[in-house]
Amino acid sequence: MRLFFRLFLLLVVVGLVIQVVPYGRDHENPKTVQEIKWNTPATRTLASNGCMDCHSNLTTWPWYTSIAPVSWLTSRDVEEGRAKLNFSEWQQAQEVDLQEVIDVIREKEMPPLQYRAMHSEARLTATERQQLEAGLVASWKADPPGP
Repeated sequence: MRLFFRLFLLLVVVGLVIQVVPYGRDHENPKTVQEIKWNTPATRTLASNGCMDCHSNLTTWPWYTSIAPVSWLTSRDVEEGRAKLNFSEWQQAQEVDLQEVIDVIREKEMPPLQYRAMHSEARLTATERQQLEAGLVASWKADPPGP
């Protein structure tokens, strides 16, 4: 029992100490420059539910994203997501192409499991995935990214 108490106390101390690390607490969203022209409001809603917290400048930052180490993981995911595909900066070339986006949706790699666990709206049904895919294809082809 004494060992358990010491381990618990150590975890509490480490948990408090890591809160001084500043990374992951700057939750300002950059200004949206040019959003993709969605083919329908339904496509935008599906993308908003499953994609846009990491792949746009419209990230919602719940309270727990200010507490380390969750803040570190969340910030990293958003930074990487925006670097690969950013629906809010559509005037720029995107790192991924349409087929890569479709592939990760079909393979259920996106949204990632840890995101779906915390966001029930991101748990898209098979029908919603097909609708998102069709909507992304239509939107992307009508309004391709970049110059």
